[in-house]
Amino acid sequence: MLAITTENPHSACILPQVDEEVAPTRAMGSAATASKAPDDLEWSEVGQLGLRYARIPLALLCVEAFYWFLTMPSDTLAPIQVSEAWIWNELTNLIFGEGASTLGTHNGWTTRIELNHVSFPGSFDHIALYVSDECAGVHEMIFLSTLVAMTEGVPQRLKIRSIIVMCSIIYVLNILRLVVFYPIAVEDCMALPNDAACLQGMWDWHTAVWKWGFLLVLVTMWVVWFWRFGGPARTLDATYADSDEWRLVIRKVWSQKHFLLVGVAVALMAWGAYNVTSNEEAMLAKSTLDTCVSLDLISAECGNAQNRWDDAIGYAWSLAALGLVAGLCGSIQFERPDDQGRWPSSVVVDVPSELAEDATPKSRHDTKKAGSWKNRGSEEE
Repeated sequence: MLAITTENPHSACILPQVDEEVAPTRAMGSAATASKAPDDLEWSEVGQLGLRYARIPLALLCVEAFYWFLTMPSDTLAPIQVSEAWIWNELTNLIFGEGASTLGTHNGWTTRIELNHVSFPGSFDHIALYVSDECAGVHEMIFLSTLVAMTEGVPQRLKIRSIIVMCSIIYVLNILRLVVFYPIAVEDCMALPNDAACLQGMWDWHTAVWKWGFLLVLVTMWVVWFWRFGGPARTLDATYADSDEWRLVIRKVWSQKHFLLVGVAVALMAWGAYNVTSNEEAMLAKSTLDTCVSLDLISAECGNAQNRWDDAIGYAWSLAALGLVAGLCGSIQFERPDDQGRWPSSVVVDVPSELAEDATPKSRHDTKKAGSWKNRGSEEE
């Protein structure tokens, strides 16, 4: 409270002394500043973080489009699928006994697993499964790698090491997810032997992990990694960097050719999507092929349908790949720090217009020394 001594008791409400009023205000401001933790974020800094990370959803959408086109043909990731199927089979036999599973082929690749037990439904007492490209865990690896790669303020070497470690963890977790199928199926089918309903628990486990389980694990891994290596502190200091760093940033200065490249990218990707989802000839071939597969038919018509559908897939993939390249070339650019370690896109220059050219940060990598090496050596001496 402000106490003012005056002869007139009513003058205190009319003529307050300015100097004495400002002093307590400054003291209160100093106390508030002193009581504030140094790591607390201002609302302006929170907004800055939000704007920086707003580009992550856009990158994830691009990655989703890339993955969708990548996995449209079956067994696109066959080497990873084969390796996981082999490890799955070996671990199942090692943990649950020899003969618990058998490794077979699916579409010409050794990705088929037969889980064997006397209580399983059917005359052969086995459950036939296979490792598809969606079950290989690559989708999750790409998702997490994108989150790490888009995080600012972290050196590229640390990002690369982190991505390798995290992808290895995802690979192992996916193998464990597959191995758990057997004990779940055995327990349920021993309660309901030779009943197809006993497999419901195994499918529920698969659906839960596939729909939201892995997403929860991925987000948790990224959050832990984000805070472990500096978190917001690194991001807020991302204006400065080491001389050997580089990064990809959204293009700040756009010209007509850049808009044209992005437009071409959208057109190519839309054309590729149309070719495998709405093209009448491709849809007819896909319908015929599904009938041939379900009825296990072998005929010239089935062969032609297979070739037509493969052509449609390959055509769409080619268009999508060209579209992604065009879009990246138009919207992304490489950036390296200037002589003071500042990222050019993060520097705000507030100078008169006549000095703007001189104040623009220039990278040491773009500077060329003039004159002969002998003259430069003399000048340096």
